[in-house]
Amino acid sequence: MIQNIDLEKILFIDIETVPLCKSYDDLSDTMRKLWDKKAAYLIKDDETPADVYPKAGIFAEFGKIVSISFCYFRKKSDKTALFVKAVSDDNEKQILLKFNALLDGYFNTEKHYLCAHNGKEFDFPFIARRSLINGVKIAKILNTPGAKPWDIRHLDTLELWKFGDYKHWTSLELLTAIFDIPSPKQDIDGSVVWKVYWEDNNLERIEKYCKNDSVAVAQLYLRYLNKPIIPQELIFYK
Repeated sequence: MIQNIDLEKILFIDIETVPLCKSYDDLSDTMRKLWDKKAAYLIKDDETPADVYPKAGIFAEFGKIVSISFCYFRKKSDKTALFVKAVSDDNEKQILLKFNALLDGYFNTEKHYLCAHNGKEFDFPFIARRSLINGVKIAKILNTPGAKPWDIRHLDTLELWKFGDYKHWTSLELLTAIFDIPSPKQDIDGSVVWKVYWEDNNLERIEKYCKNDSVAVAQLYLRYLNKPIIPQELIFYK
């Protein structure tokens, strides 16, 4: 039960991803043909593979990570505080080197956990897959192939909300609204991250959004424990 997990042993994370190339036309001939096959499952009506290329960022084979935000609980002056950091870069390999090293250095025991919203379906495997593609050693806590289910230390606020129900997908935005948690979508949302990156060249804006999402996941986890959320004055950004 999550009530038995030490809050200070959990790293709450969020990733932001974008298509590998600015546009469909920038793909190599081989990758363009492969995207055409993938896009066949995405296009509607008169859309073309080029029209849906902005969605390429959600697939590890066609996208890359531009920001990983993470936060953790610690005591500060006898109060529980939340500390927030991020690793962002145009060079994805540098992000992965730093983040995997962080995990192996500080979140590497059987008492440590990772937590994300839809993390088991998206964030955790995406980081692992992109690490392999970039030739980066996958952190122990992420390297799960062949592991026994009880040895996988991954928490997922989407899965926890389901209570065994497999019919629904509930967004982080909706859950923060019903639990009266400040919305992480105050500036942008995931659907425009590709544009902010490739057209606006504003990685700083994406990092801020990424941090807001990881904070929202941590706050939501507290509400699952029937605990009050952390007030803004006890959230520290670095």
